[in-house]
Amino acid sequence: MGDTRRRGVVALGLTGLVAPLTLALGATPAQAASCTTAAGPYQKQVEKFLGRPVDGRQSTTDCKAIQAFQNKHGITPNIGYAGPVTWGVMDLMNKQKAVGTNPNRDGRCPVNKGRIACVNLTLQLSWIQDGSRLVYGPVPVRTGRNGYETRTGLKKIYWRHIDHVSSIYNVPMPYSQFFDGGQAFHSVGVSMWNPPGSHGCVNMTSTTAKKYWSLLRNGDDVYVYGRKPGT
Repeated sequence: MGDTRRRGVVALGLTGLVAPLTLALGATPAQAASCTTAAGPYQKQVEKFLGRPVDGRQSTTDCKAIQAFQNKHGITPNIGYAGPVTWGVMDLMNKQKAVGTNPNRDGRCPVNKGRIACVNLTLQLSWIQDGSRLVYGPVPVRTGRNGYETRTGLKKIYWRHIDHVSSIYNVPMPYSQFFDGGQAFHSVGVSMWNPPGSHGCVNMTSTTAKKYWSLLRNGDDVYVYGRKPGT
């Protein structure tokens, strides 16, 4: 969220949607945590996601693979435990991937508004469409955490600020496009699957935020629907 004092292409598919399932195990994080020997309640599901032998037992290699995934996406504690948060992120990735290139298959995002940016909170996906034609996406996004939920409904972009800095949190919000009070599309430097989420804004990668900046204008519609898991 940012300063609320001022108010005012061909579809690119699933680029960057799901992290590779085979993770490099040699990378050492800046502050390496100890690896747990305990099997988690989602051990088999996590093993399958990571392409590990699915036996439900924690091995040193399993732990390092899980820990690498946790470090990549900012999941804590990062001790290689196959718990509900880690599996929740993986399960969301699987559901995002299953959407393919037809994110509005349920018809929830209006097709009678011309160009519109759609945000599905349930799947943490966003895309731009023009009528029923997909213009860009779908791409993963990071929306508001519990207590700071991204507000649902039909909105319009009313202010764009390419070098915005939040007056509330004093953090950069590059390529900000505000559509509801202090809630905006903007880029961040963390993983799109980094829990628990934003303070209400729709976080994007730098590549996605730049593309949204080039495709959208003041007055363009934004439609937010669904419910983010955990809120």
